Amino acid sequence: MRNSKITWAVIAGVVIAVLTGLGVAIAVNRDSGSTAASPSSPVTENTAVPSASPSAAPAPSPGADLTGPLDLLLAGVDTRNSEPDWEPHSDAIMLLHVEAGLKSAYLYSLPRDLRVQMPAFKKAGFPGGKHKITEAMAYGSRVPGKSTKNIQNGYELLTRTISNYTGIKTIQAGAILNFGGLDNLVDELGGIDLTIDQKVKSRHRQPNGKLRPLSGHDFSGPQAVYLPGKRHLLGWQALDYARQRYGLPNGDYDRQRHQRQMVKAILDKALGQDLSDATKLQSLVTALGKSLVTFGGRQPVEYAYALRDLTAASITSVQLDGSGVGSGGGYLGEQLNSEARGFLTAVAGGKIAAYLKAHPKMVNKG
Repeated sequence: MRNSKITWAVIAGVVIAVLTGLGVAIAVNRDSGSTAASPSSPVTENTAVPSASPSAAPAPSPGADLTGPLDLLLAGVDTRNSEPDWEPHSDAIMLLHVEAGLKSAYLYSLPRDLRVQMPAFKKAGFPGGKHKITEAMAYGSRVPGKSTKNIQNGYELLTRTISNYTGIKTIQAGAILNFGGLDNLVDELGGIDLTIDQKVKSRHRQPNGKLRPLSGHDFSGPQAVYLPGKRHLLGWQALDYARQRYGLPNGDYDRQRHQRQMVKAILDKALGQDLSDATKLQSLVTALGKSLVTFGGRQPVEYAYALRDLTAASITSVQLDGSGVGSGGGYLGEQLNSEARGFLTAVAGGKIAAYLKAHPKMVNKG
């Protein structure tokens, strides 16, 4: 059975992929009134004044030319290859749209089973067709005539598919993360605090954190339960809470909302720590191990500098709802409703604020 931890590892990706150089951004903010960077600051190399000309203006920091708007992709992908005929799937897909000026953003999810038209992709010998969006990574990563997989090509087909579906012309950068690292990251942060909005019973974990025994095709034994209210979650609890969809009124749509809650909680906790300390920043990166892969024409530190004024409070979480589609009684996937599709049109057209003002129920509170 596929390890569904992969679905939730993307939560760590939003912190590290976009903000791997967060210590740089924080240090820049804190030193903005000083005339020189501290020798121990990780921004020294980018902010030093050329010694040959003391009166010359300092070289601009990498990323200073990024003014937005930006569209960033955050995808949880199973990149393990220990199973026969293994292929990667993007089991969690989140998009972060950062408005011009880079001080506010919108975070939303696309259902993993969203049925979309995929373009032909010659690199993988893929002819195109209508499939679940989670399969784009799998089809794109195939290497004709070989059993190996090319994750970068899979990411390319995924971004092309998303662009075609949403109308977003360019996805500037993205991150994929496999199932390792999330619980380690949360523990390294000292746990996270969030407001749980509905009772969630774990299908996978016991109250003590141990895995529930698998009995046939299901699990058995006592279950961990997450009750509504303000809660402090450890790493395994954060991972477990964000995995659950069975037993929830809206299934995967509720799960997507919980993912976005987790993203903001991790960002909030990370921003509250002294990440200008290079040692602390490195410990967070180390906690993820080799589970993170980033893509894009820029280095993560450039986006970190560009997004230095973005906080968890300035990110609006948006709910896109939909329903299942089928043929002959069989399930084919999901389709977004007209309101959700209208939001995607607003993103592509740069009219998000006006659209959400007219559709306020799409905004997740808290």
